Amino acid sequence: MATKVIPLNPRSKNITEGKSRAPNRSMYYAMGYEEGDFKKPMVGVANGHSTITPCNSGLQKLADAAIAGIEEAGGNAQVFGTPTISDGMAMGTEGMKYSLVSREVISDCIETCVQGQWMDGVVVIGGCDKNMPGGLMGMLRANVPAIYVYGGTILPGHYKGQDLNIVSVFEAVGQNAAGNLSDHDLHEIEQRAVPGTGSCGGMYTANTMSSAFEALGISLIYSSTMVNPHDEKLNSAKESAKVLIEAIKKDIKPRDIVTKKSIENAVAVIMATGGSTNGVLHFLAIAHAAGVEWTIDDFERVRVKTPVLCDLKPSGKYLAVDLHKAGGIPQVMKTLLAAGLLHGDCITITGQTIAEVLKDIPDAPRADQDVIRPISNPIYKQGHLAILKGNLSPEGCVAKITGLKNPVMTGPARVFDDEQSGLKAILDGKIKAGDVMVLRYLGPKGGPGMPEMLAPTGALIGAGLGESVGLITDGRFSGGTWGMVVGHVAPEAAVGGVIALIHENDLITIDSTQLKLELNVPEAEIAKRRASWKAPAPRYTRGVQAKFAFNASTASKGAVLDNY
Repeated sequence: MATKVIPLNPRSKNITEGKSRAPNRSMYYAMGYEEGDFKKPMVGVANGHSTITPCNSGLQKLADAAIAGIEEAGGNAQVFGTPTISDGMAMGTEGMKYSLVSREVISDCIETCVQGQWMDGVVVIGGCDKNMPGGLMGMLRANVPAIYVYGGTILPGHYKGQDLNIVSVFEAVGQNAAGNLSDHDLHEIEQRAVPGTGSCGGMYTANTMSSAFEALGISLIYSSTMVNPHDEKLNSAKESAKVLIEAIKKDIKPRDIVTKKSIENAVAVIMATGGSTNGVLHFLAIAHAAGVEWTIDDFERVRVKTPVLCDLKPSGKYLAVDLHKAGGIPQVMKTLLAAGLLHGDCITITGQTIAEVLKDIPDAPRADQDVIRPISNPIYKQGHLAILKGNLSPEGCVAKITGLKNPVMTGPARVFDDEQSGLKAILDGKIKAGDVMVLRYLGPKGGPGMPEMLAPTGALIGAGLGESVGLITDGRFSGGTWGMVVGHVAPEAAVGGVIALIHENDLITIDSTQLKLELNVPEAEIAKRRASWKAPAPRYTRGVQAKFAFNASTASKGAVLDNY
């Protein structure tokens, strides 16, 4: 007698009746499944919960809520774990080199489990910075119906009448080293800056990416700025799971949602909110996973037509909790949509278009708040994340250019082949106004892992040098960084990029008005230096770091591992 396939769902059709497939069903019976369960969709819950970091230590309750939502909506929840690295804890250490690596590991975990277990859909839950891009990249590779549940932002800490967040600590270290903050106050700030669960509170990388995901339509409306400890975050997680069950029925897949137009929407929101430079790197990688044609020059195309509307940290006044109270990302999106700066016809995970989702949101922000500006009175008329090019970075690099008193500077290079020696020079008072710090051999291959430079940039701000000292690097910056900083310089030093050929006291020009990054050395001299340059030996020869260094693409293509 022929084996009969149970009419379950398209992804689970390999679980069949009959003796030939009995072991498949037996494994499910061992976990408490009953006969009727095989007619329900099998829905993964990629749970990023861990006690490594406050960003993720509040995720289990969201996973539990999502499981309940799946079951109430008629699905079977299949829970598996994804790892995380705490950028805030790893910053300034060798551990920071594992942060970007974790993006790839997370995406591999999700792709592997969803495809290996032939799941019909997946809820991805994450908190810290790389959880979002890693999660979405895995969702796009598997391309089954999927929704992202962000763990939520953190509440602010308080000390002496000031709101605190994680960046407050890094800047306090610089203030203390400069003699402008007592040891007692530094200790108090350190203890009070992070008061509970949730991701770092400004428009740093985690909140930047969650906001962009809401703009993409891969997360529910208002969900990106909710606070982790609040009940609305719990309710949103449960509702997300129920929405996903409907998306499975409608067969709405991530690659239906993540298109060139929806990426433009996400990047416009990153610009409007003053988001992290990491958004550039991650959306290059997301577009690659989605099979969407998107280059580093597309960010500049969106930037010049998109105003900065939100007054958010690190360079502004407010935190994500304040943005939520002021109307959240839906209000930012509707303001852009009403001005013709957003594509309203993009589909969302709910099955509605962006315009339909936003139809009840006012065209202009409320007058009783100043977190979100009206389109007629932006903080800046153009976006803040500029793509600079020149002989120092012919592939492009990323600079935050708004809010600078001196948008153009030329200064002598102070060259460091690692982060720690550069940080020590700042704390020892050896970096002076007018200098241009060069932190190199920190790119995707050279770091490896392209670590973030929050410790030195925070120290510069704390020492009062944030606007008078330039800093360029082939590494990355934290979303909490601001100042005269240029990152993602490509080609990187480890492959012989011009950044590797800079000598101490060479003059470097950072010109954010002309979008130029130049080494003021004759081409003949650069060619002479290149001829004598030798690639350094790999820092790692085994394990994930070695694999990352060997496979990573240039930063201008997202530092992805499968750009073959």
